[in-house]
Amino acid sequence: MLWQLTQMLWVGGLWLLHIGLLPVLGRIGLAPLLVDEIAGMLNTLMVGFATACVGFQALVLVQAKGLASLWRDIRGQLLMMALYGGAMYFAVHVGWPHAAHWQLFSYLVLGFSGLVLVMQPVPGWSVRVREAHP
Repeated sequence: MLWQLTQMLWVGGLWLLHIGLLPVLGRIGLAPLLVDEIAGMLNTLMVGFATACVGFQALVLVQAKGLASLWRDIRGQLLMMALYGGAMYFAVHVGWPHAAHWQLFSYLVLGFSGLVLVMQPVPGWSVRVREAHP
């Protein structure tokens, strides 16, 4: 259950911010510079939160399937890709702050990794289903 809750929070939050909230802020008549300032702050906060959630999901996967699952299991590979996307976002944000295209690319790597991860089964799910229905 922790896997699904964490996944819903970070994947849903990333996409809701990028597709829902920021376009609405632009449409309601706020000044463009204000919208850009809000977007920069919220993007950074959301990527930080998502990266922390990805780390937590990696711990859940390691507990359920072992350490080797981080590179052998598709869920582990997607989590590592999302972690790299978050790390790349912050590296570009700190080291090259005017590279908005690279920050957007990193954000999208994180977001699309999350979307593909949502389509994967929960770790240990098939074992619980078999135990419930012998």
